[in-house]
Amino acid sequence: MKLYISCDIEGLAGIATFDMEKDDTQLFREIYHQHVAWVIEGIQKSQKNPEIDEITISDSHSRGVNLSYARLAEMDERISLVSGFPRMDYMMSGLTSEYDLVLFLGYHAGIGKLHGNMDHGYSASVAYDLQINEVYMNETTINAAYASELGVPVGLIIGESGLKEQLHDEQMMPWVPFVSTKQSLGRYAIKNFSVNKVKNEIITKTAEAVDGELAELPFYTITTPATVRLQCVTTAQADRIEMLPQITRIDGRTIEFSGNSMKEVMNAIVGIVGLGGTTY
Repeated sequence: MKLYISCDIEGLAGIATFDMEKDDTQLFREIYHQHVAWVIEGIQKSQKNPEIDEITISDSHSRGVNLSYARLAEMDERISLVSGFPRMDYMMSGLTSEYDLVLFLGYHAGIGKLHGNMDHGYSASVAYDLQINEVYMNETTINAAYASELGVPVGLIIGESGLKEQLHDEQMMPWVPFVSTKQSLGRYAIKNFSVNKVKNEIITKTAEAVDGELAELPFYTITTPATVRLQCVTTAQADRIEMLPQITRIDGRTIEFSGNSMKEVMNAIVGIVGLGGTTY
């Protein structure tokens, strides 16, 4: 078996604002490694653990240089690490059809979610609204659709409560098991659950996801060719993006483009928001 873990940070317990990354980098990275360690412990406690020969971890926050290769190797010698940016397929780099299961760790609510902690879509400074085929999207659904295109299901999502509301209550992906790490009270406000609750739920749910009937897991799919409509935060960002080929300017802040596959769509979104500002 081969497992793929795409990791972000806004959906981790103990992190309330983007500023923590630069204001307390050491603690920020410790929290990040702590959550990863709990997922690895869950994998190790699964009944299928002896069948697993590779665990790929994609450091998918910002520039992707937050996780220590040495520390991950101490957790489990089967771990391979995807780091750095820019890179093709960004949060899903290295995923192929050879993998059996995808797990999302530290994921967060999409743009505009009421009280969603650090809500955004790939870039908090560029993307104001993101739709594919006239349907609202967040990073979770786009990345899941990309995995589905490769035939790999998402078996567990770990993140903040705003994302759980979007996926379960708002029926975006209601079938995927979810571990809430914290209650989101606002964009920069949270209630952290107890460390034992978060740790135990991550370990238990991870083991259950790995041991589940993977062939029965549903896929989240998006019809392709797909049309992407991105509303920027400023008109200046749209001015710059409009210079690219195959971009249609819809209005002052909105651009539109198409992709023939989810790979094209996802990479175009990441490249475009990166051109307009910073990716998170």
